[in-house]
This record gives sequence, structure tokens and C-alpha cells, in this order.
Amino acid sequence: QVQLVESGGGLVQAGGSLRLSCLASGRTFSRYVMGWFRQAPGKEREFVAATSWNGGSTYYTDSVKDRFTISRDNAKNTVYLQMNSLKPGDTAVYYCAATTAYSGSYRNTRPVDYDYWGQGTQVTVSS
Repeated sequence: QVQLVESGGGLVQAGGSLRLSCLASGRTFSRYVMGWFRQAPGKEREFVAATSWNGGSTYYTDSVKDRFTISRDNAKNTVYLQMNSLKPGDTAVYYCAATTAYSGSYRNTRPVDYDYWGQGTQVTVSS
């Protein structure tokens, strides 16, 4: 069992930056693929980024590539999402998700591929 708690969301102007954090507890954090998803009002939950268990590999959806960076610090049981050049279209609730590296992949982009989820943190980008 893994518990995930996101933090770092807030209100920013277009072009600004935020860094989201996801703290994991329960089972060993290392050896878990970690991903970030987001869901805007009235829209489906969509994949944002994911990283392999050791942080050596990353994968991004096209709309955030070159603007967002996912990273992890296994010693702190934490995964981060650095978001730069934010746009109003990035406004959403952002969710941290995890799946074991033994059964998952950092290339997983479907919510159903992830076993554990945080409660979400709101990101609002004003125009």
C-alpha cells in the first residue's frame, strides 16, 4: 500500500512557474514508476509526465514537453513536477500516481495503468 500527497499548487500568472511535490509513504518508494496527471473541469484526466524508478528515464505529453520537468529524490520519497512557462490551458487539478516498476513502465500514459493516487493539488494559471 502506498499513500501519495501532492503539494505546491497555486495561482500564477501566465508565463510563471510552479513546482509540485508528491510525498510517498507506505511501501518502499524506490522501484515505483511515478507519474503526473491533470484534470480540468469537464475534461478527462490526462497524462502529463512519468519517470522510471531511478529517475533515469522520463516521458512527457507533447503539450508540456520542453516546459515541464519531472524528477524524483528517492532518499526523500518525493517526486517533483517543475512547471515553467505556464499557460491558462495548464489550469487543472494535478495528481500524482504510482505503479510498481516490476509491473509498470514510465511509458504508461493511461490512468488505469497506475495503482495509487494522491488527492490532487489545484493549479490555476491566469491570463
